[in-house]
Amino acid sequence: MTDEASTLPRRAGRPLKMVLSRDRIIAAALALITVEGYGGFTMSSLAGSLRVAPSALYNHVSSKQEVLVWLQDHVMTMVDVSGFAAEPWDAAMRRWAWSYRDVFARHAPLVPLVAVLPVTGAPETLKMYEIIAVGLARAGVPQDTIVPAIVAVESFIFGSALDANAPADIFETGDLAGSSPTFTGAVRSQDQGSGGGPGDVAFRLGLEALLAALAALTATRPGPHA
Repeated sequence: MTDEASTLPRRAGRPLKMVLSRDRIIAAALALITVEGYGGFTMSSLAGSLRVAPSALYNHVSSKQEVLVWLQDHVMTMVDVSGFAAEPWDAAMRRWAWSYRDVFARHAPLVPLVAVLPVTGAPETLKMYEIIAVGLARAGVPQDTIVPAIVAVESFIFGSALDANAPADIFETGDLAGSSPTFTGAVRSQDQGSGGGPGDVAFRLGLEALLAALAALTATRPGPHA
């Protein structure tokens, strides 16, 4: 090799491409659904947001359903279940429910998706449910009531997560106040002094009612209450 050849700049190779990973796919899918909603989420649109060909995306994930399961598992890791390790069961349920509501209030477009997704293939989601099931079993909730209890509270949480994003004046009756005087009076007399906005007040009321119903079940069962 001559001295001249050794000093020539190296010829540019192919531009570097960002390697796809589960974390990158999840982040892109979450951003896409947050902005476009579920209707705008397809494997083609996800590939476009990642700047890869759909075929490249399918090398890492088998289907749209699998991406949604990944999303479900990712978001569930944000929910606080730490109270079940040491707190009384009802305090742990409160911590879990408020955390769950707040997480999905920030990711409201995911509510219709996660609410109907199977837990198969979602280990983090199953881990959360197992922790709650153990806590309720220890509290004395009958085994055949544990899943209905979780579903009842979870359904309330999903609705409350959507309600948390509702306009503050959603119940303002305006010019129709005269046709619904009792309801209008109730709307305008809502107590804001108990902490939080109307959504928080409603969530607290509903959650405490559900926990009271569960407490009534545990009171009829022998055994230790965690």
